[in-house]
Amino acid sequence: MAIGANQLNIIKREIRENMSPYFDDDDISYYYDKNNGDVNATIYELLLVKAEDSTISVSGMNSTDTSSYFRRLASRYRTYNSGVLPSE
Repeated sequence: MAIGANQLNIIKREIRENMSPYFDDDDISYYYDKNNGDVNATIYELLLVKAEDSTISVSGMNSTDTSSYFRRLASRYRTYNSGVLPSE
């Protein structure tokens, strides 16, 4: 399933790619396909991947950990299983 330019743009904006680049278009397309074209599910999963480890250490300089920020963003896209289970 090919990702459209509009969906790609929406996903990039919601996962804050302009502020914190992490994925290329092929990666985003992979997760979009993996989530059966569901934009919200794709955003949720990509934000969780970004939250896995977001510290950077280069020559003794460390960046702050932003994983909690990306987990907080991901929580907006989390789906909850709500409904009634069928009775037997």
